[in-house]
Amino acid sequence: MTDREDLRVRFLQQAGLTDARRDPLPGDASTRRYERLTRTDGSTLMLMDQPPTGAKPCPPEANAEERQQLGYFAQTRLSAGDLTAFAGAAAYLSDRGFSAPRLYESDLENGLILHEDLGSALFARLIEEGENEAPLYLSAVSVLAKLHDVPPPATVGDWPLLTYDALALKTGADLFLEWLPQYDPSLRFSAQARADWDGLLAPLRTEAEAGASVFIHRDYHAENLLWLGDREGVARVGLIDFQDCLKAHPAWDLHSLLQDARRDVSPQVEALCLDHYFSLRPEQDREAFMRLYTALATLNQARILGVFARLVTRDHKPRYEAFMPRMWQHLGRNLNAPALKGLRDWFISNGLGDRIA
Repeated sequence: MTDREDLRVRFLQQAGLTDARRDPLPGDASTRRYERLTRTDGSTLMLMDQPPTGAKPCPPEANAEERQQLGYFAQTRLSAGDLTAFAGAAAYLSDRGFSAPRLYESDLENGLILHEDLGSALFARLIEEGENEAPLYLSAVSVLAKLHDVPPPATVGDWPLLTYDALALKTGADLFLEWLPQYDPSLRFSAQARADWDGLLAPLRTEAEAGASVFIHRDYHAENLLWLGDREGVARVGLIDFQDCLKAHPAWDLHSLLQDARRDVSPQVEALCLDHYFSLRPEQDREAFMRLYTALATLNQARILGVFARLVTRDHKPRYEAFMPRMWQHLGRNLNAPALKGLRDWFISNGLGDRIA
């Protein structure tokens, strides 16, 4: 028995779950693991296991220079495996009528949580099985519209809700420059290309930081949403994996949902969902919103391509290679926006024109 397994066993013993059947769930790109626990009466709950990473999350008061010195998690304002973020966000969302898992027991210092089992009806699986995607996506958009209608708090529980600021956005997008050449050695980005990249993205990052005005999930897509048909209204959408939540521009979660890295969302459903969002938030300037929606989607898709390149190259997880063509397709479509012509020209002049065609 490993030390980590011994810790899990003792945690379950203390929770009175010694006799529960333990069924591991498939892993993802993170270091977290989950088990579905089935009690002798047939009821279930979930064990979340996040081994401490040794990394430090971003101190709320840290300036840009200090964050650079502290490293990647401070720069990006990711939670660095600290489950205080998950616990705080779960309580915040539940208190407002959203279906985040209820927490039963926790050992946050050691990265263990027992929480409500929201089932296995992930949007992505339901659609694969033939469910009409449009009603599911419209429900997910309704969740965002309601979430965006209230100002975000300064903290969620004991966790500070920081801003998805220019430095965090830059650090993410620059993964593209760092990891694409390692994934594809035929690519070379000169010092001038890197400087041009930064100059083109800087105004977008600044505008996104200035527009940060809502609580965001940060990874809002069909693999992190569950259908809870026995509930009412926005509570029918179960929310998981929100531990990296921030304050950001409202377009962030919307483009994450509708320009998914892992599955195709039809252009018709994307258009229908955008119309639905603006019908629920008519005070929004649609033209200005959509300009930043497209820009942030482009920035994020570059980030995701960098992440996937890193997962394949450094972490030896080749399955993420299969998602990369979809991201290039999203990029190519977004880069057709007139406001992004300079960035499109950058991709073409750096030998990437065929990938965004």
